[in-house]
Amino acid sequence: MAIDRLARYTQPVPRYTSYPTAPHFHAGIDSACYAEWLSETDPENPVSLYLHVPFCDRLCWFCGCHTKQVRRYDPVTEYLDALRAEIALTAAAFSDRRRVNAIHFGGGSPTMIEPADIANLRAKLDNAFDLDPDCAISIEIDPRNMDGEKLEAWRRFGMTRASLGVQDFDPHVQHAINRLQSLEQTQLVVQSLRDAGIGSINLDIIYGLPLQTTETLLRTVDLALSMRPNRLALFGYAHVPWMKKHQSLIDQDSLPGPAARFDMAMAGAARLADAGYVPLGIDHFALESDSLANAAAAGRLRRNFQGYTTDEAETLIGLGASSIGKLPQGYIQNTTSTADYIRSVRGGSFATARGFELSPSDRIIGRLIESLMCNFSFSINDLKRAFGSDLGSLPVETARIATSEGAMVFFDGDVFSVSAEGLPFVRVIASRFDRYLQASKARHSAAV
Repeated sequence: MAIDRLARYTQPVPRYTSYPTAPHFHAGIDSACYAEWLSETDPENPVSLYLHVPFCDRLCWFCGCHTKQVRRYDPVTEYLDALRAEIALTAAAFSDRRRVNAIHFGGGSPTMIEPADIANLRAKLDNAFDLDPDCAISIEIDPRNMDGEKLEAWRRFGMTRASLGVQDFDPHVQHAINRLQSLEQTQLVVQSLRDAGIGSINLDIIYGLPLQTTETLLRTVDLALSMRPNRLALFGYAHVPWMKKHQSLIDQDSLPGPAARFDMAMAGAARLADAGYVPLGIDHFALESDSLANAAAAGRLRRNFQGYTTDEAETLIGLGASSIGKLPQGYIQNTTSTADYIRSVRGGSFATARGFELSPSDRIIGRLIESLMCNFSFSINDLKRAFGSDLGSLPVETARIATSEGAMVFFDGDVFSVSAEGLPFVRVIASRFDRYLQASKARHSAAV
């Protein structure tokens, strides 16, 4: 690809796990507002839960999550007490007992939690909600701190899917990002999960890491493929040291440039496709039999703060420090400070720090961007049917964007679709519809 075009389409833009994106959340949405929003949700509709565990026993330098390293378990115990208190607060705020169809544990490292506390969390959730018999329960796993007792505890909890961080198997890259994890460690956990009857396994790989080349990345992809996971995610490393200070420990001169990152992304995607994995959205791949691939084929693929998902619940409850939730009325985010979070929920109040109430225009653009990120297209007529006939200036705006993007997109007056040439750059194309981006002072990671 020409250097000038590559520069235009690898510019920093949001990842669009929401619209508007998190930098536009504000303090005008507080705990009282959140409690009111919860009480107004439809009791007939199921909800999904995200529980955040903001601790690791070793901090990886590439990490962009809200987490911190701890050497003792005491802070985790104190935090879990607060998490259970927030679960009770949330259940009490609803107008009626709610049904849960999906649960996701993220971090940090949820596999730091001890077996007794895993069981206590499940008991608390059962006391507060009605979990569907087929509730999808996904756990993010660090193979370095997973053992047999913890795996059995998560199996009893109801885990249906495990997502394992791999990042890169090359030892030089691992040293450069402070994450030493052998192939054998990962293989052992994958096999143990399968022996325990866990039916869906995902592996995460990152391109654009320090000292990484296309050749070393493809070796990691091949090793990951040898374990035949149900899904793989191939993420671009987001170097944001102005947000995550520990990323400054990475030698910036050792990071691949835009052209090298692009080559890595294309080569990795091609290798996964050759191995029989269906490409989904911008960075996910799955076997044809996987539920994510089935959802994509049926046009039901969704995108939220956990990435691509089959979860169609209109209410996602974020639990824990820094967690983000989405309700029909808008977004909320808890305080990122674990100390402030614990103090708030112990005092009987939600730890809501900020949020965003959606306008009619936000809902339309949000649906449009999610459709681009999931399906690489959207329909003006579909938006009219979903939101009413008045889309304002959107049809004219869409035609203008189509003209400016040239061969990257097609537009026939109804369907706007991204061409094969434009697929790697759909984040940038989606950003053309973002009515908040130009006025924002937020900094973002590279699009590819």
